[in-house]
Amino acid sequence: MPLGDESLDLLASAGCAGCRGPFGVELTMAFQPIVDVTDGSIFAYEALVRGVDGSGAGAVMSKVTHDNRFAFDQLCRRRAVELAARLGMTTRVSINFMPNAVYQPELCLGTTLAAARRSNFPIDRIMFEVTEGERVEDRPHLVNILNEYKRQGFTTAIDDFGAGHSGLNLLAEFQPDVVKLDMDLVRGIDTSRARQAIVNCVTRLAYALDIAVVAEGVETRDELAALRRLGIKLIQGYLLAKPAFEALPAIDAAALKTRRRAAA
Repeated sequence: MPLGDESLDLLASAGCAGCRGPFGVELTMAFQPIVDVTDGSIFAYEALVRGVDGSGAGAVMSKVTHDNRFAFDQLCRRRAVELAARLGMTTRVSINFMPNAVYQPELCLGTTLAAARRSNFPIDRIMFEVTEGERVEDRPHLVNILNEYKRQGFTTAIDDFGAGHSGLNLLAEFQPDVVKLDMDLVRGIDTSRARQAIVNCVTRLAYALDIAVVAEGVETRDELAALRRLGIKLIQGYLLAKPAFEALPAIDAAALKTRRRAAA
């Protein structure tokens, strides 16, 4: 059951000292759309961390330590929600979170929920992505986090699926709303029978579990055509739009028109 205003106030002021402490580095977000190529609509915008001077994620992530990762994770959540609201986003905003930077899911959600309330941004438009590539210290704890996020009404996603440490074992324990295929599986899929076979099996499995599939890192029209033949309609990548600094980028209409001709 979603939390009420009084509970949100308590959670926003609670939490561990690490979550409440400052990260020490200013940061902001760039946004990249996840596009439904069947009609060109936006499924979500992924929030990608950037320095306030426009520097890339690597420059910011290099400042993350074991001690300040909790504050970093919380700051990213707040910035993503605040910017999404400021930009007038009417779709989901997708936020990456660090499972090893969450002590108690309900407490750590406090600042996110409070930021959404202050910004008047609907909770059901927030999607949390966990990167399968991050080595999770305690998988039952991760499953508990994801279950709590789903219980609170958030959309849940496993990012970089197929590249990490958990794989099908995690999927057996928790079925997210979305899986995002690792870009190494997508890259060159139009010329790789092995990648096509793997993605076909993963996609069929996901759909059997009522999980949506996103192909990320799509850069060519041939990759897009191959993914569409495999039944994937949610696409993210430079082919359609590059990340935009504190803005919502336009989709490349020509790439979508090419798709429609190829599918005709």
